[in-house]
Amino acid sequence: MNLWLAVFLGGGFGSMARFGVSYLTTSRFTKINPEGTLISNILATLVLGVLLYYFHEKEPLSGSIKAFLVTGFCGGFSTFSTFSYESIELIKHHSYFFGIANILISVLLAVVVLYFVSKWVN
Repeated sequence: MNLWLAVFLGGGFGSMARFGVSYLTTSRFTKINPEGTLISNILATLVLGVLLYYFHEKEPLSGSIKAFLVTGFCGGFSTFSTFSYESIELIKHHSYFFGIANILISVLLAVVVLYFVSKWVN
């Protein structure tokens, strides 16, 4: 499969997964709520970690499969831009605690997830 097509298709599936998670977790809110973005980003980080660490050790992924899953799906499933937007909007609306907490929790939790995945597969 062409690498560009693999990334395109994987990104589409990842974006749909992100939309689904956000829709299920934030459809009842009318204001900024980063819960869906946080869940999507952590799940994407978990999938990315398993793909990169587990399959690197056990059975390397082919170029097009890796492009589809890692770059495409995980890239579409996670969203740094929405995370940044939601954090800034919380701060702009004087929800300083929640804005800063969102930044710290998102970054720290993603790093912790990758750390434990790397330990689990080795």
